Amino acid sequence: MFRALRVRNFRRYASANLLSLTGTWMQRIGQDWLVLQLSDDSGVALGLITALQFGPSLLLSMYGGVLADRYPKRRLLLISQGLMGLLSLVLGTLVATGAVQLWHVFVLAGALGSVSAVDVPVRQAFVSEMVGPGLITNAVSLNSTIFNGARLVGPALAGLLIGAASGNTAPAFFLNAASFAFTIAALAGMRADELLPSPPVARGRGQLRAGLAYTWAHPDLLLAMGLAFVTGTFGFNYQVTIALMARETFDLGAQAFGLLSTCFAVGSLSGALLSTRRSVRPRQRFLIGSAVLFGVCTVVAGLMPTHVAFALLLVPTGAAALVFSVANNSFVQLGVEPQMRGRVMALYFMCFMGGTPVGAPLVGWVSEHLGAPWGLILGGGVCVVAGLGAAAVLARHRSVRVRLDRAPLRFRLQVGPQGPVVPPPQVRAAEERLAEKAPGQQSL
Repeated sequence: MFRALRVRNFRRYASANLLSLTGTWMQRIGQDWLVLQLSDDSGVALGLITALQFGPSLLLSMYGGVLADRYPKRRLLLISQGLMGLLSLVLGTLVATGAVQLWHVFVLAGALGSVSAVDVPVRQAFVSEMVGPGLITNAVSLNSTIFNGARLVGPALAGLLIGAASGNTAPAFFLNAASFAFTIAALAGMRADELLPSPPVARGRGQLRAGLAYTWAHPDLLLAMGLAFVTGTFGFNYQVTIALMARETFDLGAQAFGLLSTCFAVGSLSGALLSTRRSVRPRQRFLIGSAVLFGVCTVVAGLMPTHVAFALLLVPTGAAALVFSVANNSFVQLGVEPQMRGRVMALYFMCFMGGTPVGAPLVGWVSEHLGAPWGLILGGGVCVVAGLGAAAVLARHRSVRVRLDRAPLRFRLQVGPQGPVVPPPQVRAAEERLAEKAPGQQSL
């Protein structure tokens, strides 16, 4: 389960990343709560802040992938982590001094999203350089485990801090700013001779188009990215839906909001731990099945009548979300050539997070006008329909035929892609001997 942690560089990176991501989740909870405070509980404003944070992925992720394939990834990460820490410090200072306004939060969220859009594909591609191809699946799963371990602690800690500070969100932002120092120290202290960098791609024209053409030529990657786009756009909006369910449907405070997010994180952590045991590339039907299961759990969670029942349903929903997310990520990483990995992973995360600028405000609008549960019900329903549609497309590429051959006469049932069936020489020789002994006999 933890075999990738035997690699020293990855072990140091993973330990620091746990602290940094805990701070990141504290900032997300604090930011969402701050927006609700400044906008009089507006679901549209909450969706808009999410869109501004993830919207830059549409424009900058592919460029981040090109940078990841062209320049040393560790150096790029040192720069991006420092910038994100600085932005968190600025937001915390504005809140602490009482000067913060809603547009400040919007601008800083957009800036943070712009840096993150470059940082994410670089980080994903850097994993293979730390552990090598044999441990990619386990390392991706452990990264998801760390991410959701932080999600388990961060929201609850943020809720307690905000509650203890009488609604002041500044402590969450300051702690997040400080947490980036751990990741920067881990990156700076790595043993460069133990990294496994892929050959850098020379600067040239058409590198973005080459990444798109490579993905378009691989139908399996297209299916994974299509599922990522739909689930990321309509399903993975829990920072919006949980906040609205907490305040609007169940009339809960910041502490309870943090605990609901923690329940989702418990399920996510469980799903990530289950995924660490996988050592081979997932099958396409597994991706489809996990997407459908996640959609069904999301719909059922939206139907829960009490906050206790809602919290309980968040656990299996979080598990299903992470099983799908880890499997899809591993499927893409293990299906690309090393020199294309940065650009393809950038395109993957552009699909996965790039739809959030559309989905988050839409889910926020639906929740505000029809009720918070409908944001979950409609979002989960879209994921189910998309999964079933992907299953139908996959099934169309398979065929079942009955072939009638002569001399000797036999029927053959073939399942799979259409094409000529050529039996091995040993089988043909055995069939010929059998035909000589029993001419005219039928075989199935």
